[in-house]
Amino acid sequence: MEESRGASTNSLLKDECYTDFLTESFDVKTYTAQAIHHAVIAEQLAKLAQGISQLDKELHSQVVARHEDLLAQATGIESLEGVLQMMQTRISALQGAVDRIRTKIVDPYNKIVARTTQLARLQVACDLLRRIIRILYLSKRLQGQLQGGSREITKAAQSLNELDYLSQGVDLSGIEVIENDLLLISRARLEVENQAKRLLEQGMEIQNPTQVGTALQVFYNLGSLRETISAVVGGYRTTIQDNVTSALDIKGLTQPANPRGAPGRAVLPTPGNTAAFRAALWTNLEKLMDQICAACRQVQHLQKVLTKKRDPVTHVCFIDEIIKDGQPDILYTFWSDVTNTLSEEFHKATEASSFLKQAVEGEYPKLLRLYNELWRRLQQYSASLQGALTSGGGGMDTALDISTAEADGQDLFTHGKHDYNPEKALKDSLQLYEAAYLSKSLSRLFDPINLVFPMGGRNPPSNDELDSIIKTISSELNVASVDPNLTLAVAKNAAKTVQLFCVKSEQLLSTQGDASQVIGPLTEGQRRNVAVVNSLYRLQQAVSKVISGLGSCPPAAEQALSSSLEGVQALMSSAVQPLLQSVSDSIEAIIITLHQEDFSGPLSTPDKPDVPCSLYMKELQGFIARVMADYFRRFQCVDFIYESTESIAQRAIKLFIRNASLLRPLGEGGKMRLAADFAQMELAVAPLCRRVSDLGKPYRMLRSFRPLLFQTSELIASSPVVGELIPYSTLLHFLFTRAPPELKSPHQRAEWSIARYSQWLDDHPSERDRLTLIRGALEAYVQSVRTRQGKEFAPIYPIMLQLLKRATSGSQEPRA
Repeated sequence: MEESRGASTNSLLKDECYTDFLTESFDVKTYTAQAIHHAVIAEQLAKLAQGISQLDKELHSQVVARHEDLLAQATGIESLEGVLQMMQTRISALQGAVDRIRTKIVDPYNKIVARTTQLARLQVACDLLRRIIRILYLSKRLQGQLQGGSREITKAAQSLNELDYLSQGVDLSGIEVIENDLLLISRARLEVENQAKRLLEQGMEIQNPTQVGTALQVFYNLGSLRETISAVVGGYRTTIQDNVTSALDIKGLTQPANPRGAPGRAVLPTPGNTAAFRAALWTNLEKLMDQICAACRQVQHLQKVLTKKRDPVTHVCFIDEIIKDGQPDILYTFWSDVTNTLSEEFHKATEASSFLKQAVEGEYPKLLRLYNELWRRLQQYSASLQGALTSGGGGMDTALDISTAEADGQDLFTHGKHDYNPEKALKDSLQLYEAAYLSKSLSRLFDPINLVFPMGGRNPPSNDELDSIIKTISSELNVASVDPNLTLAVAKNAAKTVQLFCVKSEQLLSTQGDASQVIGPLTEGQRRNVAVVNSLYRLQQAVSKVISGLGSCPPAAEQALSSSLEGVQALMSSAVQPLLQSVSDSIEAIIITLHQEDFSGPLSTPDKPDVPCSLYMKELQGFIARVMADYFRRFQCVDFIYESTESIAQRAIKLFIRNASLLRPLGEGGKMRLAADFAQMELAVAPLCRRVSDLGKPYRMLRSFRPLLFQTSELIASSPVVGELIPYSTLLHFLFTRAPPELKSPHQRAEWSIARYSQWLDDHPSERDRLTLIRGALEAYVQSVRTRQGKEFAPIYPIMLQLLKRATSGSQEPRA
């Protein structure tokens, strides 16, 4: 039965007629209106009645089924009502207690709030009254200070500063007692500021540190020191920018020369007025430098006073107030702006006018001289300013507190910026024009070189043409002498000019075979080589004279020019070297012919007197005299030629001594003739040098060797000149001439010719190598004696062996 009731209930819930009653948003009016509109009313009412009846039955069945539970719930509700009644009673008691507490707390709290508000208002009123009293007092004192004029201006500024502090954070408007005083204070502030500005301007203009210090103290007291300094320096900066723009204004430069130019036409200087245009330009630039110098001096003076000035109360240095928070000092900023302005304005002006660009680039040294003069004046002023502020503090107002104990020698420009070079920053603005000027200068230096060395030319420049080149070099260096760095740059250009001259001259040199011939008269190539060397020599002398006349020239510039002259000297040497080598070879060929003559004869008899000297010596004397007369006398560079020919003379003496020591056989008559040849050798080489004694060691060897010709072998071996002056190898060669034929000389043992052996000696200048070869010859002799079973050695052998042992045991290695 329950199952049937449950099924009927579910069917009731699932019936569409009753689903609307289960929704949360069910509305009776809406449902009724829909029922009337969609269905028959009687039928709908029947369904509703049926549903109500079914629900009643369901309720009845539920009550019957759970009546015990329902009775238990009714009993629980009665108990709950009792508990609720008790809670209500207790809540009422709590509410009464809260009301009593509120009555005890609210009234004191309200009184406290009222008293607190009253106290705060009293404090505000007291603070305001104190401020008013202080304002009235300061206002009265300010009036007296204002009447004191400039002497009391710093105190007035201090009073104004305190008045500003009293007015901060407080609305004083509407207080009648101080309205007039507030108006007086505002007017007084303007008056003090204006007076301080006038005092600062006047002090800056006449460079009076006392006035400047007073004005700065006023602005410091007013709390506007940094803003005032920025405004003053900014004014100077703007003025300089206007001055630079005006000085480089192409219209202003050309207007005096063309006052009635047609409107709308480009203003350009006519060719006839270019001189007037440039004169006006340089006049403007000189005025500009004066203006920049004046402004910089004033800023320097301001910087110095700021550096030395301290507040007498707080002892704060004013410069520290300016540069705090990492701000750069005013002079560094000002100078950076000035140099940037110069660079930018010059660039704009020269880009806008080719005439102006040509004038600046063409006469760059004049512009650089103006810059250097500006820097020199600023440095002089800085030095005088240091002295004025460190020694002139005695006459200043003590209120300025400019400390003389802080005197230092540091540059004002580099204060706090030790890695900053103000002079370089100034000249860096001219880098573009310096590069252009140096390019044109190099072109001016190269032009005369290219003119005197035309394409296909075969002759060196004449004296007049060379003078033109030297004048150009001297002129460029003199013009550039306004600045050491410019002098160095132009000197490097001059060095390049000398190098170009050397290159062009080298192309004229004759390197064919006829350039080194010494048999006949001068060939065309040799004449041209002589002319080229003479031209190089005149250039060298002229440039050396230019270097000596530079005066206060930087050492680096002199070094650059001197280095270029070394190239001239090297080219001169290479030009005469073939001729010198040919002369040296010819002298050697003549000397070596002495072996073709007979020196083995006995002493001469009255019937057959000996000739004064040998034939080869006569030939040598004639050759040297002819070479000097026909070839070397044509060179104008006497010192240079003698330096070269002296080496030939030294070489000739060494070769003569070498071949004389190798001469075999040598008789008594041959010794006499050879001694005469030694004397004639001095006469032979005399044309090759100023004095034969200037030839040094070879000459002393020649004089020392001659007496040995007639000494015994024992005396020769013990002679003090052996080893010290005459090499052991040379003496051993000479002793071979006194040995029997079986004791062969080193070249005879090796089956070499005299010429080949002489070449070997040249290739082996070491005394050790030569002595080793000589030792081999002596050992071969010993072996040959033993081979033929000889009973004794030649008397000269022990002497030579002892001399060889002395030579090998010694550490010296003289060279022949």
